[in-house]
Amino acid sequence: MKQENFINPFSIVLFEPEIPPNTGNIARLCAGTDTPLHLIEPLGFSISDKHLKRAGLDYWPSVKLSVWKNWQEFKDNVHPQRLVTTSAKRGTPLFDFTFLPGDHIVLGPETRGLPGWMFEEFKHAVNIPITRNVRSLNLSTSAGIVLYQALSCLDTDVNFR
Repeated sequence: MKQENFINPFSIVLFEPEIPPNTGNIARLCAGTDTPLHLIEPLGFSISDKHLKRAGLDYWPSVKLSVWKNWQEFKDNVHPQRLVTTSAKRGTPLFDFTFLPGDHIVLGPETRGLPGWMFEEFKHAVNIPITRNVRSLNLSTSAGIVLYQALSCLDTDVNFR
């Protein structure tokens, strides 16, 4: 049975995303988990991009989407309780980190990741442990892994069906 009262306490923040299909897939993830999605400009594509829309399919009306002109505008308007940055190379291994309700999960641009100043400014960083066979995972794959791990930290059972 679907939990009608469930309010997802997490948000996903994409800092300067570059690849439209990744952002579209993350939008679909957000629609399916009732997770707010924040996009921080500049974007590497137009919001009307056909590849972005295609990856999100017909779920866009269900996405709680906010687009911000820059990082400062996001922080000034959202006032996030805690920002959890992500990295392929630094931070606490994902499965050793405890997410808290209200966390905003911040993922960086596909080609360069989050800027170093974010890790200096925000003390909570996680990484997804991977083998040395690859440099990193796809952004939309990473977003799904991190979000579902965050949901598993809740004191309540999450059942979307």
